[in-house]
Amino acid sequence: MSLARSTPKSVLEALAAIVGAEHVKTDAHSVTLYAQDFYTKGLPALAVVQPGDTEELAAAVGAATGSGHAVIARGGGMSYTSGYVPEEEGSIIVDTRRMNRVLEINTDDMYVTVQCGCTWHELKRALEGTGLRTPFWGTLSGIRATVGGGLSQNSIFWGSARHGTAADSVIGLEVVLADGSVVKTGAHAQRNATPFFRHFGPDLTGLFTCDTGALGLKATATLRLMPEYGARSFASFDFVDEDAIVRAMSDIGRADVAAECFAFDPYLKQVRMQRESIMSDVKQLAGVAKASGSVLGAIKDSAKVALAGRGYMKGVKYSLHVLIEERLDAAAAHGLEQARRICAEHGGREIEDSIPKILRANPFTPLNNVVGPRGECWVPIHTIVPHSKAQSTLDAVNAIFDRHRAEIDEHGIGVGYLFALISTNGFVIEPVFFTPDAMTEIHEDTVEESVFNSLPGFPENERARAATAKLRQAVIDLFAEVGGIHMQIGKAYPYRDGLRPESWRVIENIKHALDPETRVNPGSLGLR
Repeated sequence: MSLARSTPKSVLEALAAIVGAEHVKTDAHSVTLYAQDFYTKGLPALAVVQPGDTEELAAAVGAATGSGHAVIARGGGMSYTSGYVPEEEGSIIVDTRRMNRVLEINTDDMYVTVQCGCTWHELKRALEGTGLRTPFWGTLSGIRATVGGGLSQNSIFWGSARHGTAADSVIGLEVVLADGSVVKTGAHAQRNATPFFRHFGPDLTGLFTCDTGALGLKATATLRLMPEYGARSFASFDFVDEDAIVRAMSDIGRADVAAECFAFDPYLKQVRMQRESIMSDVKQLAGVAKASGSVLGAIKDSAKVALAGRGYMKGVKYSLHVLIEERLDAAAAHGLEQARRICAEHGGREIEDSIPKILRANPFTPLNNVVGPRGECWVPIHTIVPHSKAQSTLDAVNAIFDRHRAEIDEHGIGVGYLFALISTNGFVIEPVFFTPDAMTEIHEDTVEESVFNSLPGFPENERARAATAKLRQAVIDLFAEVGGIHMQIGKAYPYRDGLRPESWRVIENIKHALDPETRVNPGSLGLR
């Protein structure tokens, strides 16, 4: 779309007057870094603007779009589907991370309201000591990933096997639309109400989740609170083949046993063990001790993890990890026995539970896994399918890799899998590519400096990059064929092409009503 824009100088001056000149970045590094994700590095932004509250966000959006510029919200930047990567020159990235305050913890009405640039880690720390948590409480990238980003992309991990995705825990939003106006959703849309409940008339809250920022820019979010259960149990299992581990995971999901349940194939397990010092880091062991409910438990758990070391993972093929949280120890023990029974029925061998125990005690660690052990570029994709389609979908993906095995080997591309559960009805299949290609600014910005500087890295490798892109697209096309769905749709997954025409017309009409000039993240969800 071609629109008359103001001169860059005039819009930048307007933004500086709103948020302060120090919060408008135009240097070459910033406009390049903030406009790329872990897969795509394309056009740089015109500027990066960093509002501090809803009022500044609304004014900045209004000034930018009123001048003809596209605006794109960016949270922590933990994306790989081009969701916030500009499609147009002159785009303005809105970095929400100054909007990082927890605004209200309401223990009477059981909700918490945060600015959308608040990270999941910051939210967890704010709730410590209350005995409360949100049902979904963060991603593995939660040390940097923001609440707003998690709701825009939709996210899973902590709490997902029982409570679903990030979008399932939100009960209200405050959203800035293309013209700078502010919309409140849920009960908060009622003139005299507080944001205590999600459903009041049509579900406007749901409209602005999972949109990858296509319909508006999230300013604040209200999430439901629940008691934090103190009774926990953990288990890990080794399976000899992926058919068995998929069947076991599906049975665990249907039984509603776990708070979290995830698995690695042999390649991804090997990569993670090479990259992480998870079994030897003293800080990790301290976290395990702190998470134990008693002095005796702390000593026992820490000793088991330390003694196990990494050796117990040698020979393990497909590893499945279960985390169980309940109100009572007896209930946690019962859940553990259910998981053991299910895994045994499918040929699983129980192994040390160090990985789930350490992860739960240290849920938000530095993000050194966004590169491979030698600095390979990490390129994940994923789909969510029903349990009945999990194995057939996985078989079809494997068939693609088998057809391209010579090319994969020629370019030294690593391929692994992560599997996870969402509530009782969703099975996540996440193929992950590790491409020997040059890292970019976002890798240097994300990985710990000491780790980044120790990586050998790779030169630019256009042929390996192109081969990975071809594999990635073939798998994405397959996911559409089998009826798989996606989180963080962004500009990568074929949302428009895969949607029924009647449903697409509704989405398109909503977009045109809210953003008639298509100034909010053009291209997201295929909306232009």
